[in-house]
This record gives sequence, structure tokens and C-alpha cells, in this order.
Amino acid sequence: MQPEAVIFDIGNVLTRWQPEAFYDRVLGEGRRRQLFAEVDLFRMNALIDDGALFRETIYDWADRHPDWAAEIRMWYDRWIELASPRIEGSIALLRALRGKGVPVFCLTNFGSYSYEEARTKLDFLGEFDREYVSGRLRVSKPDPRIYQAVEEDCGIAPDRLLFTDDKAENITAAARRGWRTHQFESWQGWAARLVAEGLLTNEEAGL
Repeated sequence: MQPEAVIFDIGNVLTRWQPEAFYDRVLGEGRRRQLFAEVDLFRMNALIDDGALFRETIYDWADRHPDWAAEIRMWYDRWIELASPRIEGSIALLRALRGKGVPVFCLTNFGSYSYEEARTKLDFLGEFDREYVSGRLRVSKPDPRIYQAVEEDCGIAPDRLLFTDDKAENITAAARRGWRTHQFESWQGWAARLVAEGLLTNEEAGL
């Protein structure tokens, strides 16, 4: 049987999320390595993903590390550059699925406040039938509770959900609940999986 709904992660599936690459461009690799060694920016971002305020959390982190304050504030001030470029092939797949009447959800580790700001800059964020955002749910992947929340909200059996994510641990957690899964490496690979599931034709998938 075909899946009843398709679930997209966002970072590194629909748009790139590689903060190291941004800071390499801005600071140079050496300075970036020093910054990331001295300041736990990913811990800061995890707090946001779990529901902490967006700008306030980053600016507070900057105040705690005055030697790197300007660089830390870039995480907020230049956030759209951290979340670039868009993966246009994946966005086209999202739209092709919706065009055929297939429900499309997102399941993302994303701050509730940063998500709302991102919606003004990333138009495709307004195109999901249902949004499951860690900052709203107060739990992040790969915690089993976030997958359970999706199941309970949408009412679709786990084996009728098809989920793509770039991180193996998130895919594994979903698979343990019986979801169909695809570890994202390229939009073409994801397109081929959607074709194999009978959801799109090769032409519709851009293959």
C-alpha cells in the first residue's frame, strides 16, 4: 500500500543547514574552529530548538562570551545565510506531492520563534499540511515522544508514514516506531524513493 502522508525534515533536506560553512566563509576556517572550540554554539541552538527564545537566547550567549560576541550574534543577525542555499529539487518534490493531493508534513528540530521568523524568508514553510516543530512540542528528534506526537495528531498508522531526514539517528528512531524511512543524501535519491512508492512518476519527480 502507498504511504498516506510524506514527512520532510527541513535542515539539509529542503534548505542547507551548515553553520560551519557560513563561518568558514566569514571568519576563515582557523578562526571558525577556534570559535566553535571555545563556544558551544550547537548547545545554544539546541536550547532554541527545544523552545527557548530565538534572538534573546543568542544575544545572551554573546553576552556570556564577550570575546566572540559579534560572531555569536551573527547566528541571529545573519540566520538566513546559515540556512542557505535552498534545495530547490526537494522543494519541487514537496510541491509535486501536494499537487497530487498527497498530504505533506514537516517534522523538524526548529525553534518555535525562529520558525515563525523563517516563514517570512522561506516561502515553502507555508506549504505543509501539518507542521511538527520541536520548539512548539518541547521535544526534539530523536526522542521517541516527538514521533508519538505526530502519530497521535495525524491519526495515520506508522507504516503509512514516509519520512525523510538527513540524520541517521532520527531515521532510526522513526523506523523503530514502524515508519517508512529514507535517509536523505540528495534530492534525486529522495525523488527515486517517492517514485518507487508510487507517489510520483519519473516526470513528476524531475528524474
